[in-house]
Amino acid sequence: MSEPASISAGIAARYATAVFDIAEENKALDSLETSINDLAAALADSPELNSLINSPLVSREEQGAAITAVADKMGIDPVLRNTLALMADKRRLFVVPALIEALRARLADARGEVTAEVVSAKALTKTQSEKLAKTLAERVGKKVTINASVDASIIGGLVVKVGSKMIDSSIRSKLNSLQNAMKEVG
Repeated sequence: MSEPASISAGIAARYATAVFDIAEENKALDSLETSINDLAAALADSPELNSLINSPLVSREEQGAAITAVADKMGIDPVLRNTLALMADKRRLFVVPALIEALRARLADARGEVTAEVVSAKALTKTQSEKLAKTLAERVGKKVTINASVDASIIGGLVVKVGSKMIDSSIRSKLNSLQNAMKEVG
């Protein structure tokens, strides 16, 4: 992770902890989840909103007014709306995407779920995905959601990342290991 990304993740984690704890205390986790999904969709669909949260040319007051208006119009959970306004005041709106990720992780953890990032050479079939999720769930002890992607450069096999653990059974990594072993010998 690059330094700016880790700084963003650290800032987002602190805001996420505060927002999550308040929402949990108010028994509003469902409302919070709906709000972060709506906010993520708005960020994905609106280059103007992305520009607003990332632009150093927009003043604190303009960012605060705009993000509050957007949050009100979207019906965002009040705790998240107030947090966004505070983040605008502190010039921290640039971490909103990391905040959304951190909140999703906290919500999944509260439900006893974990997301597995799976990279394969070809798209997994539904049966393969379900079998992998079941196997991982037995290992991890939580419900596993598969987030699959395709990367033909791994040639075959899988690269699975669950939390901080990574299992790389790709042909590419095995070939790299073999190449390194051959360099040591010769």
